[in-house]
Amino acid sequence: MNSIRVQLSKNSSLYTHLALAIGFAFALLFLRMRITGSYYYLFLVWNLFLAGIPFAISQFLQANPKLCNSKIVCYSGFTTWLLFLPNSPYIITDFVHLTIDGSNLMWLDILLVFSYSLTGLILGLVSMVDMYELIAERYNSRVAKYVLFKVCMLSGYGIYLGRFLRFNSWDITTKPGVLFLKIARSIYEPNVWLITIAFGSFLWILFSIFLAINFRSKRRNIR
Repeated sequence: MNSIRVQLSKNSSLYTHLALAIGFAFALLFLRMRITGSYYYLFLVWNLFLAGIPFAISQFLQANPKLCNSKIVCYSGFTTWLLFLPNSPYIITDFVHLTIDGSNLMWLDILLVFSYSLTGLILGLVSMVDMYELIAERYNSRVAKYVLFKVCMLSGYGIYLGRFLRFNSWDITTKPGVLFLKIARSIYEPNVWLITIAFGSFLWILFSIFLAINFRSKRRNIR
């Protein structure tokens, strides 16, 4: 009973802080739109929404552990989660939209993109910790770490597909032929491997940090 209360308290605190981060990002965007009259960075809202989908999926599975007893629900949930997960680290690449034009608002643009990027990345990392726990509970921690490492590398490749080839998560159902053709061709390009390993490794390092923090927090709660 105490563990349930701790989990509920933890989730409530998490949701509160995430809501504050999202609210702050929205406020910055609204401020910029009021000052400039431009809706240029409105796409950040959509990208943040996509980054939040994996978080919503993993939180739903965490809150309904009995559903994971069904292999169909478990694997379909994991597959959907995996397809949308690259949207979380992908939002970091939105810095390419920054333009240095000597404007006095450059500092605001940097803070704006950084706020959305960091919030989206945190949503993805928390989601990855959730999925790690679900896999570790079903199998063991070694399997969970192995799976999450592969997930990080696939997410790194997903960033390449999204930023450079301009594919979306749902294109696997709407443009499967074109998508797989582009994937087959990209395997032989050295830059693809560099981007995949670089972003994948960075995501793995951040995930490991979040996992260590989560483990330490749980040990404190047990005490």
